[in-house]
Amino acid sequence: MNVETREKLYEGKAKIVYETDRPGTIVQYFKDDATAFNALKKGTIVGKGVINNRMSATLFERLERAGVPTHYLATLSDREMLCRRLDIIKIETIVRNVVAGSLAKRTGLEEGTAITQPVVELYYKSDPLGDPMLNDEHVRMLRLATPAELTWMKRTALKINTILKPHLARRGLLLVDFKLEFGRQSRKLYLGDEISPDTCRLWDSRSKEKLDKDRFRRDLGGVEEAYQEVYRRLVTGEVSTK
Repeated sequence: MNVETREKLYEGKAKIVYETDRPGTIVQYFKDDATAFNALKKGTIVGKGVINNRMSATLFERLERAGVPTHYLATLSDREMLCRRLDIIKIETIVRNVVAGSLAKRTGLEEGTAITQPVVELYYKSDPLGDPMLNDEHVRMLRLATPAELTWMKRTALKINTILKPHLARRGLLLVDFKLEFGRQSRKLYLGDEISPDTCRLWDSRSKEKLDKDRFRRDLGGVEEAYQEVYRRLVTGEVSTK
């Protein structure tokens, strides 16, 4: 696909967004840069950008086939994705299937505890404030989304969970939790951002080995290998026998 990349619109912690010659579209460029704890920890995960781009494209395509509208339009290169240009809603929607991370700290439950019904949490997408947790009333007070939009976001997040959880399980991956971002284009809502080991907690189903960004956050080592393992299972269809 012939798309002309123009002005850089935004550079974040993991991606660069460029304007294109096609109205209503942008190019997402995936970097190898890695950050954690609101960018207090920084580093590089070699090959991460390629893996996250390819994995996101594969999962966006699956979600589209299941009726979830996404911003994904096409894969342009190993690191570039053509997407709809969205007005991103400043709410990070988290779906949790297993207790881990901040949920363990806030509840006192042991990490790894299964959650009977998935939990949906909302966080204010604001680096200066440290992405604080929100409830529906905070969303209304801050005018981040309408009640109808918020209902759609929560419902769609749970639908995405019902699609991805068994898909990953068939590849030996436990979907512990994941972050979603949504946005608007012409009054219609779409799933945006990415779906990758940066935005999901993924554990090996049998060993419970962490295969995601927590390896970087917690200095566990083997970060590149974990990302590559997820890529093999989800994109190339291979499952390690180790």
